[in-house]
Amino acid sequence: MSTTVPRGQAQVRAQAQPRSRTTPARGGERSRPPRGLSAAATIGALLVLLPIAFTAWRAAAYGATGTVELLLRPLVGELLANTVLITVAATVSCAVIGTGAAWFVERTALPGRRLWAAMMVAPLAMPPFIASYAWVSISLGLQDFFGALLVVTSTYFPLVYLPVAAALRGMDPALEETARSLGCGRRATFLRVVLPQLRPALFGGMLLVALGVMSEFGAFALLRFRTFTTEIYAEYRTSFDGGGASVFACVLIVAGLACIAFEHRVRGRARYARIDRGTRRSPARYRLGVWRWPVVAGFAALAIVTLGVPLGTIAYWLTQHSATAVTPAEASAASLLEAAVSSVTLGVNAALVTTALALPLAIALVRYPSRFATALERIVFVAQGVPGLVIALALVSLAVRMATPLYQTPALLIAAYAALFLPLALVSVRASLLQVQPKLEEAARSLGLGTLPILARVLLPLLRSGLGAAATMVFISVVTELNATLLLSPLDTHTLATEVWSDTATLAFAAAAPYAAVLVGISLGASAVLFACLGRSASARSEC
Repeated sequence: MSTTVPRGQAQVRAQAQPRSRTTPARGGERSRPPRGLSAAATIGALLVLLPIAFTAWRAAAYGATGTVELLLRPLVGELLANTVLITVAATVSCAVIGTGAAWFVERTALPGRRLWAAMMVAPLAMPPFIASYAWVSISLGLQDFFGALLVVTSTYFPLVYLPVAAALRGMDPALEETARSLGCGRRATFLRVVLPQLRPALFGGMLLVALGVMSEFGAFALLRFRTFTTEIYAEYRTSFDGGGASVFACVLIVAGLACIAFEHRVRGRARYARIDRGTRRSPARYRLGVWRWPVVAGFAALAIVTLGVPLGTIAYWLTQHSATAVTPAEASAASLLEAAVSSVTLGVNAALVTTALALPLAIALVRYPSRFATALERIVFVAQGVPGLVIALALVSLAVRMATPLYQTPALLIAAYAALFLPLALVSVRASLLQVQPKLEEAARSLGLGTLPILARVLLPLLRSGLGAAATMVFISVVTELNATLLLSPLDTHTLATEVWSDTATLAFAAAAPYAAVLVGISLGASAVLFACLGRSASARSEC
């Protein structure tokens, strides 16, 4: 017998229905993610946390007495001074060069500014150890502090240029116009108006430079410049699975976390967003006047130092035969092809795995925000402050102790790549997901689609540019990566990076040239793909 429910009671019952736990939150509401999504999002964070926790455990097992004796050695004082000095000097140099170049490109009538903008970004495709190979092959006298500063500055300054240039493009030109109308000159306007607005981008770029220089190994090893990272490798080579390397690694981890905390503190909590909804205007460009050609000459000199010298040196050694090489010269076509295939294969596999790990974490952060998702995100970003050598060393020890079949296998190497470069993929995927309207997923769910069909038929097509950018960034990082590859690559696997490093370490510059040329070519090609993905993403945003 059917019963009729009054309309008012039906509305009350409908409003009393609990919200589905798997429905994404609307507005400020929160909901629980599906269990499968939570488990998948946790995998990447655990992959980052495991080697760091193991390193801390190994350092603690070394004992307080042994740790004190190790850290009080005179060598440690030299390593600390070298690491701090090169990190501070390189960070300041990159900040000055990157900010200056960004301002001239974005705010002045610089001749050929689009060309110079591309030239300022291109050094990202030049690995530091390739730049050190180029400069060392010119003169062994560069194997000192100033040679190390030259190499890391020329390869890391784009990390400051890119965010600062983006911040300048996004600034409201009315701020500068108001300052000029109040009587401020160019210098006062830059120092009192523009520079404070650049604080988040500038300090963020400086943080990336500091963390990168602190964890740099290949360039400093070739330049014979000793830092904590090079000493970690030496400790590992002399005492396999020793606690001394873990102690030094913990020092670097603490230093990296201190840099992250310092950047967060000095950046402050000021708001920099525009409060109006008017259309953005292009800022008026300053005329350089008599400084026009000196500035162009400065950009040309910077391009020669960062790109011309490395590419020219590689081209020179490619033309040299065994008679002029220090050791028997040119690599055979078979070994060159094998190294290139290994590098590309590892890069593609690592890009796919890392992007797949970043996707569920990004969905949890954007669609199901919670303290748990935020904690996972922070764990992942801790990898930015941990040198690749530390993670690789911890994975080597873990494999030897607990998972011997994984030791010196491609799977372990790809796991190291994923732990190192997961933050890169997460940033790109999360940014793309934020641009996707949740109503599209809600409409698909109202039509009866489940979580996986929505992911495959709705989200993935809309995220293809962001996923492509994430995978390409990881691919470039993996192809040019040296630290983890040296420790974890299988015995019969040789990559372009390891071949360049081994040949250059024995002063076989001509033998290293073909590998360096192919490596730079692959990196530049992948960078072009990355810029294409970012361009498609930008056009998609403009159409929305």
